[in-house]
Amino acid sequence: MKASVYPHTCCRREVNRFQSMDASVVTYSQLKTMLSVRDIQLFDVRDPDEYQAGHIADAVNIPLVTLEESLKLSPDSFKDKFEVKAPGKDDNNIVFHCRSGKRSAKALDISRQLGFTRARHYEGGYSEWAEKNKEK
Repeated sequence: MKASVYPHTCCRREVNRFQSMDASVVTYSQLKTMLSVRDIQLFDVRDPDEYQAGHIADAVNIPLVTLEESLKLSPDSFKDKFEVKAPGKDDNNIVFHCRSGKRSAKALDISRQLGFTRARHYEGGYSEWAEKNKEK
């Protein structure tokens, strides 16, 4: 049996946790690329008033408080309500964002519990996006 680089279980768990966290985060440059090639399902989990004050183009507003029930909708009901195709549980282009990354991290947890195992979140949030794009 080959010796592990991390012999202690706690160390392996910590490394695995950070590896999975990294896989769940989308950076600003990754988000820009995904948007430019139109390979993204971007969901803004901020409140509607925050969304109306400014948002990333093509982002669909699903407030965090309604996210779980929204992700449980049938594909037809989701499309009727949000005017976009419902995300699939195996889709790898689902990205959540909020203002600063806290609510989108919660959205990621909710979506993963519902089986959207490949969903990710934009940790920099709208704050970073607006600063780098000079949007207000």
